[in-house]
Amino acid sequence: MSALKDAIGRAVESLADELESLSHRIHASPELGYQEVKASGWLGDFLAAKGFKVERGVAGVDTAFRATIETGEGPTIAILCEYDALPGLGHACGHNVIAASGAGAGAALAAVRGQLPAGRVQVIGTPAEEGGGGKLKLIEGGVFKGVDCAMMIHGFDRYVLHQDLLGIVRVNFDFTGKAAHASVDPWEGINALDAVIQTFNAISALRQQLRPDARVHGIITNGGAAPNIIPEAAAATFYVRAARLDYMWEVYEKVVACAEGAARATGTELRVVQLPTIYEPLKRNDTLLGVFKTNLQRLGVTDEPPIPNRWGSSDIGNVSQVLPAIQPYVKIADLGTPIHSRAFAEAAMKPLARQGLLTAAKTMAMTATDLLADPGLVQRAKEEFAASR
Repeated sequence: MSALKDAIGRAVESLADELESLSHRIHASPELGYQEVKASGWLGDFLAAKGFKVERGVAGVDTAFRATIETGEGPTIAILCEYDALPGLGHACGHNVIAASGAGAGAALAAVRGQLPAGRVQVIGTPAEEGGGGKLKLIEGGVFKGVDCAMMIHGFDRYVLHQDLLGIVRVNFDFTGKAAHASVDPWEGINALDAVIQTFNAISALRQQLRPDARVHGIITNGGAAPNIIPEAAAATFYVRAARLDYMWEVYEKVVACAEGAARATGTELRVVQLPTIYEPLKRNDTLLGVFKTNLQRLGVTDEPPIPNRWGSSDIGNVSQVLPAIQPYVKIADLGTPIHSRAFAEAAMKPLARQGLLTAAKTMAMTATDLLADPGLVQRAKEEFAASR
């Protein structure tokens, strides 16, 4: 195994310039969720050229793909790629690095295919992580059926094996009032924007009573047409997050009550639209994390403890609820660089991102090799998964 892992490391290094170029190309052409035509095409073409059988548009999702190599009867290990960008900020979450590192891990395994233990490696392209729930559609479409274990990485400002993810539910509040001239006849109007503002104020007051591992945040998506018109329509979108799904739903009901109270206070009508993409918390799997950690240490990298208050959400959480899955964090930016910032988007193109990309590709490929070589290890990961339900 040591010689095989050395060969994997050399394979990744031989691909380094190609992988960085792929990452930079995705970064330079940011595409929103379900619109990642270029990114998914480039990744699929890259993997096909390395010997993978590539299925495009899996589960009826145009920008999803599944690339497979087989070496005989054995476990099926999936390596996931994300490649959607953020509105206005581009790749401020570093998905270009996630995509290239996943493809790089797969390509390295294909390069040593003749030495791999028996099994199947799949590189799965998962669109629309930033709110679109691409992995949910792939789960529903059966893409993960038969997969024994899954892994991916995420860019960060340090190496962390496991960082808890919060469950999240999204909701739109649409308020309807009555238009009138804001100066001549304001008393004839019913102000929908007032209802939105009161919703924000009520939620701000609610936050004092929330547990530390809950988050509520929103934006105004429609604030009216002009200052001299009483807004007859206004709207807001809120995200509600918590570490436990039962508490997430409890907070969600309170947030909806805030909007309902604002509607009653202002005399507006309220339409509540809960969005279907509900992300679940990330289920920890220490068996898989232990293998990943050993391979990370092999590369001379030491991970740091989880950070107790930097919590996001991702649809990898949903994958982790149906099979053993991990998402370690890889350093691609200077310490203290916040995710979803312009600084992080810039960092995702710099030499530190290249270093993190190559480290991630090597570590995931080596971890996949360990799992292929030891079906008992895969079984232990499954047993841990089942016991933590």
